[in-house]
Amino acid sequence: MPERSFAIQRLGHCKVSSPIALDRRLVHGIPNFVQDHQRLIYQVETDLGHLRQEYTEQDLLELAGPRAMIYFEPSHVHAAIVTCGGLCPGLNDVIRAIVMTLWYGYGVRRISGIRYGYRGFLPETGLAPMELSPDVVMDIHNEGGTILGSSRGYGDRIGQIVDTIEQMGINIIFPIGGDGTQKGALNICKEIGRRGLKVAVVGVPKTIDNDLSYVQRSFGFETAVQMAVEVVAGAHNEARGALNGIGIVKLMGRQSGFIAAYTALASNDVNFCLIPEVPFDMLGERGLLAHLERRLQARRHALIVVAEGAGQDLIGQDMGIDASGNKILADIGTFLRDSMAAYFKNIGMDVTIRYIDPSYVIRSAPANATDSIYCTRLGTHAVHAAMS
Repeated sequence: MPERSFAIQRLGHCKVSSPIALDRRLVHGIPNFVQDHQRLIYQVETDLGHLRQEYTEQDLLELAGPRAMIYFEPSHVHAAIVTCGGLCPGLNDVIRAIVMTLWYGYGVRRISGIRYGYRGFLPETGLAPMELSPDVVMDIHNEGGTILGSSRGYGDRIGQIVDTIEQMGINIIFPIGGDGTQKGALNICKEIGRRGLKVAVVGVPKTIDNDLSYVQRSFGFETAVQMAVEVVAGAHNEARGALNGIGIVKLMGRQSGFIAAYTALASNDVNFCLIPEVPFDMLGERGLLAHLERRLQARRHALIVVAEGAGQDLIGQDMGIDASGNKILADIGTFLRDSMAAYFKNIGMDVTIRYIDPSYVIRSAPANATDSIYCTRLGTHAVHAAMS
């Protein structure tokens, strides 16, 4: 396992008193500021043989929350928010939380929304930033998608991006996005450091697939599962309504099958759940097709949920990479549908196959209540981190 460190780089000493009105006394039960020395232990499991362990700063996570002393003078702050990559339920909720906390918590009045991902930093695109305020973001949490727009790629144009950051006088940046976005944010940080600029970069990690190291749950995941369960219920009804009916639902999940697995558990009707973490065969006595045939003989219908990244080795197509550097996946859903149709035709068994791919409907939906709460907390804590 590669060496990891949870230590956070600092721009300098915090000398500005926070405008947030909290009780500065450390009284139990009264909301107050988080102390810089407060930490969380990442490794919460142990055994009786290892009850004592020495920790360093690199081993421990900082506790999120507002600090009594902050680095930036709020009246001097120009903050920027950018959303990158694919859509995800909750993006607007995070944007709203960041704007509201900056505006009402700290009195920051210059907040720019960068349009359509990192490309919005590039002058040749002609994408003027959106001025953000409480009036602009008041109701956006009721809408899916992102009011700023999003796109993949352009995170490798680091020099030009930092040029724009300098020219605009931005000193706090919130990149909201996944793996490619945060790699870009890290490189932006390095370039900012090389130039000696005092700019805080605080990334808000986004992945609907719930595949984040060190994080229990990513935002948008619960909304995706909730909506997927409804789709799977429809596919189940379609399968039961036909003799030898087969319902196939393809869900998002490039390298992890959390959405597919949780949907299967929540629905309690799924017979076969296929995920990237568990390889499977199509042919042979232990293959999917043989299992499916036995299921149809016994119950006359079957329901299959498959994550988009499952079974890619069976398709054997090199689809290249997208603008974010992600491997483009072949369509496992149509592969399963066509393979099953050919198999059952060959053995003379009539089947009815219904294939449903709700991916883009799910990812562009508004966040549900639990995701919305989570997004609000993430956006709020991102601002506290940036200001300090």
